[in-house]
Amino acid sequence: MISIQDAQRTILEQIAALETEKVSVFQGLNRVTPEDHIAPWDIPAADNSAMDGFAFSHATLGGDRLRVTGFLPAGDVHLVPVPAGEAIRIMTGAPIPPGCDTVIPIEEVLDDGEWIRFTSIVKTGLHVRKRGEDIRKGEVVIRAGSLLRPQEIGMLSAMGTTAPAVYRRARVAILATGDELLEPGSTPAPGKIINSNSYSLAAQVLDAGGDPVLLGIAPDALDATCDKIKAGLNADMLVITGGVSVGDRDFVKEAIESLGGSVTFWKVNMKPGKPLAFALLQGKPVFALAGNPVGAMVAFELFVRPSILKAMGHRRLFRPAVKAILQEPAANKGKRPHLVRGIVSVHNDRYHVSTTGNQSSGRLSSLIQGNGLIRMAPEASYAKGGEVEVLLLDRGFEMGDALQ
Repeated sequence: MISIQDAQRTILEQIAALETEKVSVFQGLNRVTPEDHIAPWDIPAADNSAMDGFAFSHATLGGDRLRVTGFLPAGDVHLVPVPAGEAIRIMTGAPIPPGCDTVIPIEEVLDDGEWIRFTSIVKTGLHVRKRGEDIRKGEVVIRAGSLLRPQEIGMLSAMGTTAPAVYRRARVAILATGDELLEPGSTPAPGKIINSNSYSLAAQVLDAGGDPVLLGIAPDALDATCDKIKAGLNADMLVITGGVSVGDRDFVKEAIESLGGSVTFWKVNMKPGKPLAFALLQGKPVFALAGNPVGAMVAFELFVRPSILKAMGHRRLFRPAVKAILQEPAANKGKRPHLVRGIVSVHNDRYHVSTTGNQSSGRLSSLIQGNGLIRMAPEASYAKGGEVEVLLLDRGFEMGDALQ
């Protein structure tokens, strides 16, 4: 069996970046840009007021009051210099008029309609945003390979960009296999189960930023499995669940090879999710995951999700791993590394984790209850209060309550 790290390395070496496309600036959110974005102008384009107040020249201030001689709203300009010893009423964002270098806020003056008297000490340059203090013309503001978050979207808009180039979304085909499977909406008969894997995996694809393509269910027959796999090659990569073990009716590995695919490995030294094949078929990555719901979802997190992210230009491919204090004694009695579902929380600036109980790979509820995977070494015991490494699947626990 190949190790988790070697499997990840082997897979990612085969994943190439997808093509790029131009989209509207809003559609660029959470996408990766392939190019540097250079400021076409200074931001701000001119010195401007940071407050609603009064602009004047500090050097010509002769006392604690000034005569008000005009009004400058945002969006207008005042080209005539403001005379020494006078002030102009100015709104936030309006360009500083010639002859002025300082702004005093409205709330720090007494205003009788013609004169203002200061009620605080004013320093030179107060409340003036200088030209280019945010961005200078010609500066590389957003570098190639950057994820476009809301703040990058705002900056692109400020620079006049309406259609940024981004890596396109990965289309990921999802196929379930097994005569025992029924689609959601059916009533299970004896010996039958509902196909939940396709939908949990499709949700994981969406969560990673990809576009899932549901292929349905392939019965346990070689020809039918081959037909479904061929249909999946219209996508950028294919994820199959079930039929990858060594049973008499497990046809996935045989189907891949009969279609000309090259299976790189088909077992990973881990629990859950040991039955896992990775192959290239007509240049497309194919992942064959275990049929057990937890095994499939855990394997997706470790191997498929990083591949989708790399294909879409991301540099950060893996979930964050943290050290956490174990809230109960735990042990891995097996000979494989065990990824135990855990409940992570934060107390006193430290991560804490407890297990979700029964770790059966068919127990999907163990993932619902948890938000992390505890890495437990083979044949290892852990005491309560000991430190363990946890892969964080969901950081919602770090968010605060609506009301404190």
